Amino acid sequence: MVKICCIGAGYVGGPTMAVIALKCPAIEVVVVDISEQRIAGWNSKRLPIYEPGLDDVVRQCRGRNLFFSTEVHRHVGDADIVFVSVNTPTKTCGLGAGKAADLTYWESAARMIADVSRSDKIVVEKSTVPVKTAEAIEKILVHNGRGVRYQILSNPEFLAEGTAIQDLFAPDRVLIGGRETPEGRAAVKALKDVYAQWVPDERIITTNLWSAELSKLAANAFLAQRISSVNAISALCEATGADVTQVAHSVGKDARIGPRFLSASVGFGGSCFQKDILNLVYICECYGLPEVAGYWREVIRINDYQKSRFVNRVVSSMFNTVAGKKVAVLGFAFKKDTGDTRETPAIDVCKGLLGDKAVVSIYDPQVTGEQVSRDLAMNKFDWDHPRHLQPLSDTDLAKQVGMAADAYEAARDAHAVCILTEWDEFRSLDYKRMFDAMHKPAFIFDGRNVVDVAKLREIGFVVYSIGKPLDDWLKDMPAVA
Repeated sequence: MVKICCIGAGYVGGPTMAVIALKCPAIEVVVVDISEQRIAGWNSKRLPIYEPGLDDVVRQCRGRNLFFSTEVHRHVGDADIVFVSVNTPTKTCGLGAGKAADLTYWESAARMIADVSRSDKIVVEKSTVPVKTAEAIEKILVHNGRGVRYQILSNPEFLAEGTAIQDLFAPDRVLIGGRETPEGRAAVKALKDVYAQWVPDERIITTNLWSAELSKLAANAFLAQRISSVNAISALCEATGADVTQVAHSVGKDARIGPRFLSASVGFGGSCFQKDILNLVYICECYGLPEVAGYWREVIRINDYQKSRFVNRVVSSMFNTVAGKKVAVLGFAFKKDTGDTRETPAIDVCKGLLGDKAVVSIYDPQVTGEQVSRDLAMNKFDWDHPRHLQPLSDTDLAKQVGMAADAYEAARDAHAVCILTEWDEFRSLDYKRMFDAMHKPAFIFDGRNVVDVAKLREIGFVVYSIGKPLDDWLKDMPAVA
């Protein structure tokens, strides 16, 4: 029996290994992590992450050929294939701070693999890593190998949270990069044989190591670029009276462009987009390509601009102040169908409102008050460290936030509602009931374009929707507070 061990029981490692175990019953799969709390969660009825379909997959395999353990050294030592899916946060100090990836956890994992291995291994990069990381890891393993031979592969993930299980069941592609040597090609084939048990051969792409590493960064950069592009157009739509939804629909009908990732919003979030683009910027700078670095940096700047523009619109519309006013925030996760709050635009929006002394009440069906408090207390980039190493700032912002049991409680006695996550339930709320319970004038600021603007205006709301023609009320207000 082939034995697979994955170091890291997070959003990538847990679901990926669960699906491998389901599709490959002859393979023993063990997911290891030093966090006892996280492993206990994977072994419980309530998994530590929310992902549609994940519960069912884990339930079918756990205890059969899928195991979760804190015995890291034992299972790594026993494995034939070791996936490494550890944090690769953005550096917050030192060379490359604010852009470069911090490979501390990756290096620690590599040294641990070398320490405990007594048999040859295939080591697979599953984390998003900078180009040439495989070469650095290879040097650590070779110089500490004591006769054990290693092959390093890059197998980046292309999962979208909320649809991760379906993405794993039927991926657009599986990318495997390896050394172009006989040993490297054999290692690539060994991993390809695992995926080939359910993925069609034409969807399994093999490349050299560097192409695989760069492809992950490039894919996320291209997707984020599309979002920033349509968000930039949304600002122009508001200024001219155009409707960004209509513009995006027209543009997306061009077969060369296509319709996906053209939804204007308050901004993109998630664990990868900003981090990967900043890493791409740093790599370009290191290779003497400042123009290329500047191009990709603008994608991040537009995203930051969109969030601050939204906050400015809220404050300026409400007589240039939200001090002492209750603002209901519907949705805190960075997208629907996930409880993930990493880099969610809601953090910056809430901090902007709190900075103007608003009273904020938050409702999200999957995000806890504890998580909201941690997110608002953390400094930028701290979220990507293991939980027990996440430094918290001394901010009091988190204490100024209340959590509501539902959208109606959040909106009760509020002056405004901000929709920051596109949860399906927000499309069908009883907005008349909400309006009746709010102070007047009652505002709705739709950061995800989920509401029927005309119907809400008939109820009596002053409505702002990203990239849509402005309400008559808003036309007389400055765009910036």
